Amino acid sequence: MAERNFTLVTEFILQGFLLSRELEIVLFVLVFVVYSLTMVGNIGMISLIRLDSRLHTPMYFFLSNLAFVDLCYSSSIAPKFLSTLLTEDNRISFNACAIQLGFFLTFLISEMFLLAVMAYDRYVAICNPLLYMVIMSQRVCVQLVIAPYLYSFSVAFFHTVVTFRLIYCGPNIINHFYCDDVPLIALACSDTSLKEILLFIFAGFNMISSLSTVLISYLYIVIAILKIQSTEGRLKAFSTCASHLTAVTVFYGTLIFMYLQPKSSHSLDTDKMASVFYTMVIPMLNPMIYSLRNKEVKNALRKVYEKLHLLPLAYLKK
Repeated sequence: MAERNFTLVTEFILQGFLLSRELEIVLFVLVFVVYSLTMVGNIGMISLIRLDSRLHTPMYFFLSNLAFVDLCYSSSIAPKFLSTLLTEDNRISFNACAIQLGFFLTFLISEMFLLAVMAYDRYVAICNPLLYMVIMSQRVCVQLVIAPYLYSFSVAFFHTVVTFRLIYCGPNIINHFYCDDVPLIALACSDTSLKEILLFIFAGFNMISSLSTVLISYLYIVIAILKIQSTEGRLKAFSTCASHLTAVTVFYGTLIFMYLQPKSSHSLDTDKMASVFYTMVIPMLNPMIYSLRNKEVKNALRKVYEKLHLLPLAYLKK
């Protein structure tokens, strides 16, 4: 009987935000604009870093990987959400839901630990500038990027398997705009206590370990900055840290709010609003937060613009 109940649910329905058709069109336009900016910003950042040799440093190597993660992260959610808003077809197959959850978790966890890696990179650069290129060698940088990818894929695969081995015998309406663990667990007919414990443990470990790395790194950075004699240099360093810490606070704040609150006070409707920030807005803002305020990136952009601007003249001279 359990097997039969399991096969009853062959697709899910993404409930979304339950808006009128007019508001859905407005939301479609907003999401489309945000996703387009995310694509342009992150693809542009990856291309710029690859094209300009002056940006071939550990910091920009990590930044290009963060841009890649943001691109994939947003792409795991936005296309289906846009399709649902445009066509009003909010169905998603059982397998497609599992795939979306797997990709979402993979890049979500990757982002968390890449933020921690970038904080460590800044710690080494500011606190050990003379040994920076020795400590952050090419081999170390590659290892610091591969490790989050492998770990996040392993954890995401494990959680996806556990989630979709639960029995879903109806209803099949997911109270969210994408497939996520918490609303899926709410639909399960079988016992979900083990899954909830695993979710809490892994979410807690991922957030606490990565956030602790960020905070400890910046604690040492702040101490080092306070020792700087130049007021201008100190303010410039603090400004850079403030931008990074603002993004980290928004990202981790929404995750902690969603995944580590008690079940009794958990609201899926509130989760949907919080999810918009870290699935849509943060991947769009990251290129600006981490690089557009950087002089090296501005100079690289100016150089590319000048080349593109002079290119037609070069063809005309031929």
